[in-house]
Order: sequence, then structure tokens, then C-alpha cells
Amino acid sequence: MPTQDKILTRQQLTTALTDWRRQGRRVVFTNGCFDLLHLGHVDYLEKARDLGDVLVLGLNTDASVSRLKPGRPLQDEVSRARVLASLLFVDAVVLFDEPTPRELIELVRPEVLVKGDDYAISGIVGHEFVLSYGGQVLTVPLVPGYSTTRIVERIVRGLQA
Repeated sequence: MPTQDKILTRQQLTTALTDWRRQGRRVVFTNGCFDLLHLGHVDYLEKARDLGDVLVLGLNTDASVSRLKPGRPLQDEVSRARVLASLLFVDAVVLFDEPTPRELIELVRPEVLVKGDDYAISGIVGHEFVLSYGGQVLTVPLVPGYSTTRIVERIVRGLQA
């Protein structure tokens, strides 16, 4: 499947979800900025996908990222979406501009909502909603020492040396 075919609008996602569920597939949802894809991201997303049959990734738009992280994103949303969609274990990428992914989580209604273990379950946006219908909210271990912020800091230090 061409990479761009995995970048879906909400309407396309609704259709895909219906098809996946008709096939009995278990939907996993996660979200993030994914500004500079690194080993920590790849490991996290692969582990998330292992929790079900389909991985839907909510991706912050550029405006959303800049509200959360001053001076970011480093890559535009189209670039970030294409890179993420190229991963074999990511089945769909959907952009969201809202302050949180809550609306998207309610649309997806995942069987599993997942974030990295740097979050407490109670701090994961949408956890109450997913638990209310019997879904699972899980965390997966992160690879220590990997973050976009750390990579950017190392680059800046290198440029200043």
C-alpha cells in the first residue's frame, strides 16, 4: 500500500474502522508529535501495534505541536505523517488539531489506548472514556535515553562547539 494511502481523514478512518471491526480486528490507538523519528519512537510504536491487530496513530498538526512545544515542529505535518505511514506496523495516521486527542479517541473507540510508561494511566487523555466501555488503557516501556528534545539539544551543542 502506498504510504500516502495510510494517511486518512476522519471520514476515511470511520470507513476503515468499520471494515477492520467487521473482520474482527482489535484496534489500538496512540498519539503524539513524532517530530524526529528515532529508535525510541520505532520501538514504542512496534510495541503498541503488538497489543492488537491495527494501529491507528493520532498525529498532532503543526499548529498543535507549536502550542505544546515552542520552536517546534522541526518537520511539517505532511513530512511527519508520511514518515510514520511508511512504518509497516502503523496502519493509519490521522491528524488532529485539538488541544488533546480526546475527540479522535472517541471517534476511534479503540479496544486498546496506549502511551509510553512515562505516563500514569490516570494521566492519559481519554482513559476514562476507553475504560467506560471495557477497553484497555496500557503503557509500554520506553527505550531509555531517546527523545526528540535530547537529539535537538545534542545537535545544538555540536553546532556551538
